[in-house]
Amino acid sequence: MGKKRPQALAQMISKPSLSLGPKMPTGLKQPQMTTRSNQTTFVSSVLLFLLLLHVSATSASLYDDFVRCLNTHPNSSASQIVIPQNNPSFTSTLRAYIRNARFNTTSTPKPVLILTPTTESHVQASVLCAKKLNVQLKIRSGGHDYEGRSYVSTEPTFVVLDLFNFRSIDVNAEAGYAWAQAGATLGELYYRIAEKSKTLGFPAGICPTVGVGGHVSAGGYGNLLRKYGLSVDNILDALIVDVNGKLLDRKTMGEDLFWAIRGGGGGSFGVILSYKLKLVPEVAPSTVDDLWMRMLVQPVSSPTKKGTKTVRISVLGQYLGNANQLVSVLGKEFPELGLKKEDCLEMSWIESVVWWNDGSTPNTTKPEVLLDRNLDQASFGKRKSDYVQTPISREGLESLWKKLIELGKTGLVFNAYGGKMARVSASDAPFPHRAGNLFKIQYSVSWEDGGEEATKEYLNQTRVLYSFMTPFVSKNPRSAFLAYRDLDIGVNNFGKDSYEQGKVYGLKYFNDNFNRLVKVKTAVDPENFFRNEQSIPPLPKKAC
Repeated sequence: MGKKRPQALAQMISKPSLSLGPKMPTGLKQPQMTTRSNQTTFVSSVLLFLLLLHVSATSASLYDDFVRCLNTHPNSSASQIVIPQNNPSFTSTLRAYIRNARFNTTSTPKPVLILTPTTESHVQASVLCAKKLNVQLKIRSGGHDYEGRSYVSTEPTFVVLDLFNFRSIDVNAEAGYAWAQAGATLGELYYRIAEKSKTLGFPAGICPTVGVGGHVSAGGYGNLLRKYGLSVDNILDALIVDVNGKLLDRKTMGEDLFWAIRGGGGGSFGVILSYKLKLVPEVAPSTVDDLWMRMLVQPVSSPTKKGTKTVRISVLGQYLGNANQLVSVLGKEFPELGLKKEDCLEMSWIESVVWWNDGSTPNTTKPEVLLDRNLDQASFGKRKSDYVQTPISREGLESLWKKLIELGKTGLVFNAYGGKMARVSASDAPFPHRAGNLFKIQYSVSWEDGGEEATKEYLNQTRVLYSFMTPFVSKNPRSAFLAYRDLDIGVNNFGKDSYEQGKVYGLKYFNDNFNRLVKVKTAVDPENFFRNEQSIPPLPKKAC
């Protein structure tokens, strides 16, 4: 066991003085109820009742068929893993890993069944039975898909394969790797690594409740990317159940499929059960690759001019070294920040994970907080993404501050790129956004009011801001980050134009890697069993 190496964390906040825009309206008046609307409500209620009867019948029928099918497979324990809608635990199981309240409403489409496997054979049987019964299978690991695509569908009948029981983490510190199952969370992964080693870590995200399966299969972006690259740049092996119910590792799946599930979205190709991760050392600093920074830009109430808004800019950073070294580095590279030693906190890697989660200083919050899955807790939200490849001018930034104030709530997160991640070839993994990108932008808005008008207002804010940013971001294609899923950029209904529909969002997420992903999909799942509204489509079948 080695000595802990300190890391320096820094935060600075500046508040530019800007001209202020008008306040946004707080809401709209509700229309008065009339006799006619009451009649409409009554008719709608009857239709809803009939619909629920139909769904219940479908659920019961599919439940019986699914259990019978599972019972034909050895070690399937059908009655223990299948939860129909009339089961008392259905609602709590479904809601436990819903991370966006927009998809936790009475009108949100619900799965007919939830499958809760505990063994590999359960997953294999579930895939084969869903395929046999011709029902869509949605795959959920941590539930953090921003558009809820792991547990919501546009298809009328679907089931959810919920991997929350697949949470095993096996750390081999001496050999420098860990096997992590898809349903484990990043917080659990970090905690288990720290249990075994004080000198090793893993490059992944800062949100501890995100599932390993979804995070890694979408690329795995985090605050160590400049030093060690993305999560997918540090994957040694994987286990996946394919469309034929076969359990495959890297050797048996082949390099093409292994390439595809390192950033191409695992739900397009099979059920990923686990990844073998290469652990990385907390090394002494040698270059500015050891420094990562992000900038939060938010419209807020002005602290100096009551009743008006301004823009708050917060700069947060992490450095793999001590505070004196960080102050020296930024004094040379970014003197405008004016960073002082008292702006910094020194801590171990695992303490930094806790800090990024809740801002806790060392010794105030124990790492055990990372084991809390925070079930059935979600606000309403919308996220979008962009990539910036050329510097935004001062005039452009001034116009952006004014637009943020005008809109009122939506903020932006600028995440720095470069370093090791940018030196990896864009074709090495499906994630292509490497050299040539200065930073990634996340559009972010969250709210608590679940009313229709509030949702409409905030979704519109993100879309207006996204349109405003067009001159400043990447073009041809306008790229996007798969882990910040955004249905606004295109969806697929998998009809006769499936490939062309998939190309719309596929080129944004994967750039030139999209066509290779399509070829892999066509080879491993030509009938498109594994699908969601933004999955990789197979090539269209040739006419006879």
